[in-house]
Amino acid sequence: MLSAIVCRIRNPDGSVPLVVAYDHHEKIWNPPIPLLFQRTIALETRPIPISGIRVLVSNALARTGLTDVTGKPLDFAPHDFRRIFTTDAIMNGMPPHIAQLLLGHKDINTTMGYKAVYPEEAINGHRAFIARRRGMRPSEEYRHPSDTEWDEFLGHFERRRLALGDCGRAYGTNCIHEHSCVRCPLLRVDPAQRQRLLDIRDNLTTRIAEAEREGWLGEADGLRVSLAAAKEKLAQADASLQRRVVAVAIGIPSFRDVAARTVTT
Repeated sequence: MLSAIVCRIRNPDGSVPLVVAYDHHEKIWNPPIPLLFQRTIALETRPIPISGIRVLVSNALARTGLTDVTGKPLDFAPHDFRRIFTTDAIMNGMPPHIAQLLLGHKDINTTMGYKAVYPEEAINGHRAFIARRRGMRPSEEYRHPSDTEWDEFLGHFERRRLALGDCGRAYGTNCIHEHSCVRCPLLRVDPAQRQRLLDIRDNLTTRIAEAEREGWLGEADGLRVSLAAAKEKLAQADASLQRRVVAVAIGIPSFRDVAARTVTT
């Protein structure tokens, strides 16, 4: 279709007429350029305004009878063709920085925002990325594990299940805190074990009082460390339960906030 338009507006010598157009956004007159959408009025070549292009596109779509997935007629704006061109060009191998120059963008992120990403394209791109990475790594790393290795791997996750929750230590590592789970920062507390944490806290308080009464100062200091850790784990369990019942604002800006940053007078 673009080729047909170009052939229609060419001069007899094959050149495209240069047209002076007014930029309504920049409020300036552009130098003579070979505009794609132009027409001849009284032997004078003039650009077709954006409103006229929009009417032509709308009429063409109405005659085709095309609809979207909801059954509504398609609605295209002239600016949509820049997005279609960018998507088609990049998907067919054009480097993004070349598309940036063709579109006249100062920031390449603006150009990438024009490009649509389809689910099939994302899946194919991810598979190609994995294939390239595997080709760069030694083939020995992709051998199938033996039954013993696989059982040991699954057993690691079974051993991470503790009375108060789960242990977050990495695969193949041993516990460096000698199973002092209440003190360990790697313990992820299960909120369902909150009552058990309360019992541990009360028991530690009683043992500290007994140690101070009997004069076991070293024992009392060690128990205070465990008591502080138990209170911290109890606070983590309470925070986890609170998050389940309280709505959390995820920071999506409203239109009023966005407009305040983008609209200028």
